[in-house]
Amino acid sequence: MNSFIEELKWRGLFSDMMPGTDEQLNKEMTTAYIGFDPTADSLHIGSLIQIKILAHFQQHGHKPIALVGGATGMIGDPSGKSAERNLLDEETLLHYVDCLQNQLSRFLNFEGNEANKAELVNNYDWMKKISFLDFAKNVGKNITVNYMMAKDSVKKRLSGEAGIDGMSFTEFTYQLIQGYDFLHLYQNNGVKLQMGGSDQWGNITTGTELIRRKAQGEAFALTVPLITKADGSKFGKSESGENYWLDKKKTSPYKFYQFWRNAKDVDAERFIKFYTFLSKEEIENLIAEHKTAEHEWKLQKKLAEEITVWVHGREEYERAVKASEILFGKSTSEDLVNLDEQTFLDVFDGVPQKEIAKSDILGVNIVDLLSEKSGFLKSKSEATRELKGNAISVNKEKVNDVYTANESDLINGKFLVLQKGKRNYFIMKVI
Repeated sequence: MNSFIEELKWRGLFSDMMPGTDEQLNKEMTTAYIGFDPTADSLHIGSLIQIKILAHFQQHGHKPIALVGGATGMIGDPSGKSAERNLLDEETLLHYVDCLQNQLSRFLNFEGNEANKAELVNNYDWMKKISFLDFAKNVGKNITVNYMMAKDSVKKRLSGEAGIDGMSFTEFTYQLIQGYDFLHLYQNNGVKLQMGGSDQWGNITTGTELIRRKAQGEAFALTVPLITKADGSKFGKSESGENYWLDKKKTSPYKFYQFWRNAKDVDAERFIKFYTFLSKEEIENLIAEHKTAEHEWKLQKKLAEEITVWVHGREEYERAVKASEILFGKSTSEDLVNLDEQTFLDVFDGVPQKEIAKSDILGVNIVDLLSEKSGFLKSKSEATRELKGNAISVNKEKVNDVYTANESDLINGKFLVLQKGKRNYFIMKVI
């Protein structure tokens, strides 16, 4: 069996492939592509598997192409969707395309003179030149409506399953347009394989059928499973439903790190195979070591390290680790004041906060600050008692009963961190 397919299988990243795919990969360096539709100005962790597949493909000596769907993004893929996507205006879409192109260029090797260096393409570059009549005549006539309607993504929408109410002609044509992408890349870029999630099987095989009928050629399909948590629940979103983005402006490296760091053991064992480049032996040894001391979270820590470094770099990873230690007494006041505002807010997410005028913070005695001004402690007497017991810190520094805050104490010019003991925190925010 081809080494790339073997790699996918032991990692649990293989779903299905067309007959002959294995032989094609063994025969020669093969060019394959995966498409990414620009639905936002950043990819999120749901796209990491597709990026990882392309990276593994390149590491095994084949040539990856990442396609950004400037054209298909205007329509929206109905696969796995219960409702039609809102269409984007052209200016917004082109901005999203630029953002995704910049992001994808960080994960694959596009440099050098190697025959298998990665390429980045945008299907809008060829689709914009085709008129509707030309597309209907030269592409549409090669695929029957019966063939298109047999696809699961279409059948589920037309049958009204799960409250789904049909689909527009616009979405119905999506598989034809994606199929034409495959044909164009087959004819112009030597692409013989398209890869994607298992929900893409129908769209991908429409492309192989179009290549067979239109170009009398042979092309192949390979899919990977859709990732869920071990309990079957949706992967990649917070409990509130927000995405974890690859852009640090949308999801801080700290929050990104914490997502992986907090994985349950059963998920961490799967994710470390899915999302890292660690070898089978390294992973098996790590899992065995973790099971001897689960309370040390070695598996989760290594998982979070590998993925955070891959996405954000070593420096951001180290900052995230320092930030993660702030709530648990292992950090310094310097670590705290060096946090950017977004990371600060992520670190102290859920910690009680109070907005207060600057005049009610600066120059105010710590006893009043802890009690009347903030409400952190119930009374002045409690504040005095805790101060005498050396239990109070401001911005991770122990203070006594004569302390008053000044301008330089405000983190990012607006936050003051009060602390009692090791893990009892309160945030004062200047308004």
